[in-house]
Amino acid sequence: MIVQRLAVIGLGLIGGSLARALRSAGAVAHISGYDPDPSRRDDAQRLCVIDRVCDTPAAAVRDADLVVLAVPVLHTVEALVDCLPACKLEVVVTDVGSTKSSVLGDVARACGELPPWFVAGHPIAGTEKSGIAHSQADLFRRHRVILTPHEHQDRTALALVTRVWQAAGARVVEMDARRHDAIFAATSHLPHVLAYSFVDMLARLDGSDEIFPNAGGGFRDFSRIASSSPEMWHDIVRANAASVGELLDRQIGELQQIRAMMHEARWDELKALFERARSARERYLAQIE
Repeated sequence: MIVQRLAVIGLGLIGGSLARALRSAGAVAHISGYDPDPSRRDDAQRLCVIDRVCDTPAAAVRDADLVVLAVPVLHTVEALVDCLPACKLEVVVTDVGSTKSSVLGDVARACGELPPWFVAGHPIAGTEKSGIAHSQADLFRRHRVILTPHEHQDRTALALVTRVWQAAGARVVEMDARRHDAIFAATSHLPHVLAYSFVDMLARLDGSDEIFPNAGGGFRDFSRIASSSPEMWHDIVRANAASVGELLDRQIGELQQIRAMMHEARWDELKALFERARSARERYLAQIE
C-alpha cells in the first residue's frame, strides 16, 4: 500500500483513470473525490470509481495523505486554495496540468512561495474523450509522467508522487518546468490549435455539409484531437501562450513557404519537404519506448 487516503479533485478522464489504476494495483486504501459538476459526481458514485464522493473540496481532502488536483490548468490554484484549509499538515499535493511554469507561478503567488509539499506533474496520456465515464485503469500504462521539481521541493513528497505514478503503470521522468513547456508546446499544444483551426475552417466553408460525410481516414486521424475538451485546451493554450504563439508564427511561415512552392510550381522542393517530414516521423516512431 502506497497511499492510505487519496483525494481526487476533478473527476474527469485523468482523475478517474488514476483512481481506477491505483485501486487495480492495490496501491490505495481509500479514495475520496470532488467535482464541481454534479453529473460527474453522480457518475463517479454510480461507477464506483470513488469510495466517497463529496459535495465540497474541503470534505474530500480532509484526512487525505495525497491530494491530486485533476482540474483544467487555469483552475489549479483555485482548487488548491479551496482545499488547503481542510488539509492536514503532512499532506502532499500534486497536479496533472499540461503546463508547468504557469502552475508553479500561480502556486507560489497563492502560498507566498513554492511549498515543499507541492509536486508539479503532467501525465502524457489521454484520449479525445472527457469525463470519468471514459476513465480507464490502464490509461497510463507504458506512458510517461513528467514531474518538474522546484527549488523548495521536499524529496519525500517527490518520491511519494513518483511511486504513485509508477503503481499506475507509468514511467516517471523529471524535467525543468520551462523545458517541459517548450517541448509540449511543440508536440501537443500547437497540434491541438492546428486541429481545432482546421476543422473550424472546413465547417465554415460553403458546402461543408458535403465535406464531412465524404471525409476518409486521413481526416479522422488529423482531426481526432479536435474532439478534446475545449475548456481544457483553452486553459492550456492560454497558460502557455508565449511558447505556443512562437511556434504558431513559425508554422504560419512554413505554410507560406509551401504556398509559394505550389504557386511557383516548385514541385521537387515540395516533394523533398514531404520526404524530410516522413523520415523525421519514422525516426520518431522508432524512438518510442
